[in-house]
Amino acid sequence: MSDGTEIKHRVREQFGAAAEAYVRSRSHAAGHDLRRLVEWAAVRPGELALDVATGGGHTGLALARQGARVILLDLTTRMLQAARRAAADRGVVPAGLLAADAEALPLADGCVGLVTCRIAPHHFAEPEAFVREVARVLEPGGRLLLLDSLAPADRELDLLVNELERRRDPSHVRSYTLAEWCGFLSRAGLQIQRLEVIYRRHEWEDWTVRSGMTEAARDALAQWLLSQEGVCRFLDVDLAQGRVASFRDDKVLIQARKPLSQPAAFSDR
Repeated sequence: MSDGTEIKHRVREQFGAAAEAYVRSRSHAAGHDLRRLVEWAAVRPGELALDVATGGGHTGLALARQGARVILLDLTTRMLQAARRAAADRGVVPAGLLAADAEALPLADGCVGLVTCRIAPHHFAEPEAFVREVARVLEPGGRLLLLDSLAPADRELDLLVNELERRRDPSHVRSYTLAEWCGFLSRAGLQIQRLEVIYRRHEWEDWTVRSGMTEAARDALAQWLLSQEGVCRFLDVDLAQGRVASFRDDKVLIQARKPLSQPAAFSDR
């Protein structure tokens, strides 16, 4: 099994088992980052939008409430089923639901005005392939709103923060630095218009239970984290009675646009 195939298998297993937990997740269902993403999206009533790796559908449904016709896309069928139930509970009818790979979007060139992807690319086998696909399916002038975990620029901290994520969730591939994201977008021909680093906090119990960890595994992970003094400082770990209670989680929100005209080298792909 190739690395990419293995990664996608782990994602399906992890999120298929945890689908309802992600629908109920407070940190996914609301928050400053979601409000900011919707604000920046500036949805045009009736425009076609694609929410990639929709998870519990929170971002896509928020866009639909602003008047967009939203296609919800996810690799995991059980996650899509959970998102469809969440949409029905809220009285929202998606424009479509697609069980598909973010790195091979089953859509025509230049067919959507808006693509969103929130708290997901760190699970992708090839995030740069995903960004190229976004550039392909966006209409000229179309927008990408991307939000994901942000790796620190310091190489040692980068490795350790990603190790923490993988120990908690084996489907985690990598959180990327801001420089890496800027490179992915630039090489795909997308122009960054604005970005914002958003500081959130995770409650340790909610964060570890949601991924399906046993109590013993959660305790072992907490012990490992507490042994990493530099990481604890960087993540601003908060303790309660000697146990990990919460920690800081940096996200980056990026708005990028597909130019109205592309250089010949890009359009000849």
